[in-house]
Amino acid sequence: MAEKQRVLIVDDDANIAELISLYLTKECYETMIVLDGEEALRVFPEFKPNIILLDLMLPGIDGYQVCRELRTTSQVPIIMLSAKGEIFDKVLGLELGADDYMIKPFDSKELVARVKAVLRRCHAAPAAPAALSTDQQGDYVEYPGLIVNLTNYSVTYHGRSVEMPPKELELLYFLASSPNQVFTREQLLDHIWGYEYIGDTRTVDVHIKRLREKIKDDDNWSLTTVWGIGYKFEVKR
Repeated sequence: MAEKQRVLIVDDDANIAELISLYLTKECYETMIVLDGEEALRVFPEFKPNIILLDLMLPGIDGYQVCRELRTTSQVPIIMLSAKGEIFDKVLGLELGADDYMIKPFDSKELVARVKAVLRRCHAAPAAPAALSTDQQGDYVEYPGLIVNLTNYSVTYHGRSVEMPPKELELLYFLASSPNQVFTREQLLDHIWGYEYIGDTRTVDVHIKRLREKIKDDDNWSLTTVWGIGYKFEVKR
């Protein structure tokens, strides 16, 4: 029998946390509830969650700080939960490394669907170690010094494996799959994030910024800003 996937629920509202736990337990997830950020950081190494549902407004250490601390050692998927729906709050959460952001109150079916979607992306076959292109299988694109494999969610950059959250990898793969084609921010939102992010174009800018921090432009290719329009994966001839 397959091991249940573990969800760490971090929310200082015990009623909401219990309700989320009930939804996920019915879907055969194992859950743990903690009510503050310090406790979340303490139990994380022991519980080893497959995904974290993280409320932003926590007593003591808030959700932003918890996310920042976790990202220093782990790429565990994080879905932020908040009653604050301003674009600034979403962008800040994404900049700190969250994989998704949900605004309270939310529909239970949507929450479960997003948990499943994030886990599906993150827990595909584990990232392979840096290897020659002949070892690549499935859907991948390859350029000098760069291999992006969508099947096992791995990125190899100049011979070393680079860890990145699913959305960053999917964005890089999408752009690299259509070299020299310009995409608007709205097109990228539609292809990578879907309808729920329409209008929040700064989400794309945040992810491009994070990609550029991890993979620098090469003599043969670059992530290029097309001012006033969007972005492209430019292959230099």
